[in-house]
Formats: sequence, structure tokens, C-alpha cells
Amino acid sequence: MAGIGIASVVLVSALLSGVVYHVTLQHSGVKLLADTRKRPNFIVILADDIGWGDLGANQAGGKPSDTPYLDQLALEGKRFTDFHSPASTCSPSRASLLTGRYGLRNGVTHNFAVRSIAGLPLNETTFAELLQQAGYYTAMIGKWHLGHNGPYHPVNRGFDYYLGIPYSNDMGCTDMPGFDLPSCLPCTRGSQQSSGRQPGCFTDLALPLYENQTIKEQPLNLWRLTQKYASAAVKILHSARERKQPFLLYVALAHMHVPLAPPDVDVGLGVGEEEEEGEGVYAATLREMDRLVGVIKATSDLLDKENNLILFTGDNGPWEQKCQFAGSVGPFLGQWQTSRGGGSAKRTTWEGGHRMPTVAYWPGRVPANTSSGALLSGMDIFPTILSLAGVDLPRDRKVDGMDMTDILLGKSDTGRKSLLHPNSGAAGLFGDLQTVRVGPHKAFYLTGAAEACGGGGGQSQVHNPPLIFDLSRDPQEQTPLAPESEEYQAALQAVQREREAVLWDIATDNVSTADYATDRAAAPCCDLSLAACRCHPLR
Repeated sequence: MAGIGIASVVLVSALLSGVVYHVTLQHSGVKLLADTRKRPNFIVILADDIGWGDLGANQAGGKPSDTPYLDQLALEGKRFTDFHSPASTCSPSRASLLTGRYGLRNGVTHNFAVRSIAGLPLNETTFAELLQQAGYYTAMIGKWHLGHNGPYHPVNRGFDYYLGIPYSNDMGCTDMPGFDLPSCLPCTRGSQQSSGRQPGCFTDLALPLYENQTIKEQPLNLWRLTQKYASAAVKILHSARERKQPFLLYVALAHMHVPLAPPDVDVGLGVGEEEEEGEGVYAATLREMDRLVGVIKATSDLLDKENNLILFTGDNGPWEQKCQFAGSVGPFLGQWQTSRGGGSAKRTTWEGGHRMPTVAYWPGRVPANTSSGALLSGMDIFPTILSLAGVDLPRDRKVDGMDMTDILLGKSDTGRKSLLHPNSGAAGLFGDLQTVRVGPHKAFYLTGAAEACGGGGGQSQVHNPPLIFDLSRDPQEQTPLAPESEEYQAALQAVQREREAVLWDIATDNVSTADYATDRAAAPCCDLSLAACRCHPLR
């Protein structure tokens, strides 16, 4: 942690231990510049498998919040109530966030695997690449999940520095597994790789931790990962400040994806205990995530409070088949689906799958203690960041995101006219745009097939004409409009126009195709001669 001020070290330790200290923050020799005309810095924090209802500021009250630091971020900034992930599973959502384009354009329609040879197509451009070319220092911490080999690795997609895991934290074994359903075994120890495989668990390959393109630890210690991320974030923020260079920090958290590994829960507590204990594990993990956000905000405030825009959102909704280890969708229950069996969160296009807890914080620029009900998407982050940085959009392709600068700054509250939600694994072909939102109306041409807690996926069902819900009156998506009603007929015409326009635009665009081929040799491995690719942490 060389180069980090003593007070910042104390701050990281204090927040992550759950203890709040009042400390005098030192500037560690960094001269704070007063030039308000300089380009803004960006901190984008992306939570994994988080529910809209997990954010205390989104709850109706009645119980203590598990996210006090995020709630404070919302109190000092702007909370968005109708903000959506671009897809409801990992790789497609992240690809669309970074490129501002639907998966049918950027080619990423489903998740990449441990043995994927490729990733986000190389002819796609991330906002990190464009900011890097414009003179920004760019760093990433956390889960990438867009290709880990050669040119697909984060350091070759626009990031000057990378620390994190190449894919989800359940896609590899560890020596001390976290809480999951089913409960997974530790990595195999021995001279040969294990060929055995426990259903739902990776037992033959250890989860790696990368720093840049080097595997530093395999298997990594899940229980210490948050501390590593916090220390790296503080160091990156100080380093960028010392460079007197605008920066982008993209933090893709392991939270709230299983396995959960919160520090303030007894590791002896096993799966199968009482439900309230399982919920205690989730709440403890949520508090740990919140403290990490608190560390990042406090360090940002110390160094350049009025020039740093912090955006917090999520990649998709809770993985509800994980039962007590999954989060809350709030009021967005998808009751039409759940009453017929199956899930209505992650992997689906019901609101619980993609409506995200989202907060923006920028002192002096984003109005404090405000909220917005504008319809927005994670794809909108791409053009917004570039606009604020004074960087032009790519001219050789269409972008599906809209510049939401005026909404951020309180000059407007007019969001998107429409938003399409891609199939993300529950039913239909990956990436197909068969759920359409126009104004308050949401139309489903396809439903079903996601697994709920306890099993049961519901039947995949095509709807022609589509089911249409009015979210302004029915956020739980329980009762579709009557097809014979005037409201339904007017909404249907609007939905059809928007969907046809988008599909035609994609058909005439410069689109990419992702390579989803796999090869055993493509799996990250620090030492092929050792069981589960085991290696000692590099010092």
C-alpha cells in the first residue's frame, strides 16, 4: 500500500471493520488543485446480483438499513427509481454498459465461460478505451467477465491497471468456500487435477486473482477479497491524484453474487440452517459491500470532492434460486409469472431482473437529496461519461444509450421514450428483444422458464398479442391490460412501432459477433502441474 496516506489506511480499516472513527484526514502531500474547469473524474461502481430493494433508501422503512453509506450517497446526491441494467445476466449487461449498445449490436448475448477463448468482440469500443485515448488514467477493480485471454483482457480493452477476477466468483473453487446453495467443497489438494464435478460447483479449477495480466493468487481467498479491493481503490485514487491527470475508476464488485463471504458472520454457519440465519449472511454481505462504497466515497471526498462523479448501479437483479442468499426486488415481484411457477428476477425480463438501485453523487453539480423517475439504462452511462469528458461518440456504429447529463445535473427529468429488455437465459434466444417498455407500459412477447427458489421454472410461453402491463399502476406486474381496452390498443401500437424501429436500426448497423468457443487450455492457470492450478500468492 505504498503511496497511500496514513489516514486513508486507517479509514479503510475502520470502515471495513464496521467501526466508524472520526479521523483527521491528511492529504498525503497531494496538492489539491482549484481549477474547476478541468475534466471530471469518474468512479463507476457496479454491484453484482443486487436487488432494487436492497438499497435502504429504496425501502419503505420499518427496519434498520444495511446500506447506510449508500443511503448517505443518495442523500447527498440523486437516487434513480426507474434505472435498468442493460440485460439480466452478467456478460451481456457488462458489455452493454461499456459499449452503450444492445447485445444484438455488440455481439455479447450470454455469459462467457471459464474456458472461453475470446470475449467482447475486438471491434467494439469501450468507454475506457475512448477515455484512455483522451488522456485519462483508467483503472479497473473487480469482475470482468468479458474475456480473459490475450487481447480480450481488461488491460487490452482500455484499462491502464486491473485487479480482480476474470469472471463470477462461483466459477472456480476456493480453499474456504463461502455461503452458497448448494454448498460447495474446497479445492482439490493433490498432484493431479480433479475430474470430478459437484452439481452447481466448480471443483477442478481454482478461482484466480489477477493483477494486470499476472495471476497473483489461485485460489484466491474470498474472505479477504473486499479488503484487497478497498486498499487497491484507495491506492488508485491517490495515484491518479498525484498524476494530476483525469481518471476513470471502474469497480465491479463481487457483492452480491454467491458465494457470499462476509467477515462478521460465523464461518461455521452452514447452508441448511434456519432461514433467518441465511438472511443474516446476506445482510452481513450487504453491509460489507456498503462499507466498501463508503471507503471509496470518503477517499474521493478527501482528494477531489467537487470534481469526482460517483455512479453506483447493478448488473442484474437477485439470483432468486439461491433462496436466502439472494436479495430483495422490492415491490417488483413479477406476480403474473410467480403465480404460475418460476422466477421473476435474474435471467428474466420482469422488473425484478433488471430494475437497479442506482445513485449518482457529484457535490456542487448533481443536486443533493433529489430523486428522478426518468426511464434510464446502464447503456446511458457510455454517452454520458463521454459527453462530460468532452469525448466524441464513435462514428462508425450506432449507440443505444442516451446522454443523461441534463438529468444528472437537475436540468431535466425527461428520460428515454422506450427501452427494450433482451432475453437473458430464462426463455427464447439469447439477446432477442422480446420485452418492450414505452412510457409506463411494458409488453411481453415471451415469458417463463427462470428457476425460482426451491425449483420450478415455469413454462416458456409466447404471447401474440403481447401481455401489456401499466407499471405506473401495477409495478408488481400482476394484471395485464385487457386486450380489448383502448389503453391496450394504444399501447400496443406504440410498442410495435418502437420495437420495429429498433430491430430495423440494428439490422442496418455495423454489428459484431462474439466468439463463444471454448478450449481447456484457455482456462486461467498459474501452474498446470498442480492440482486445481494452485499457486502461492506472489509477494
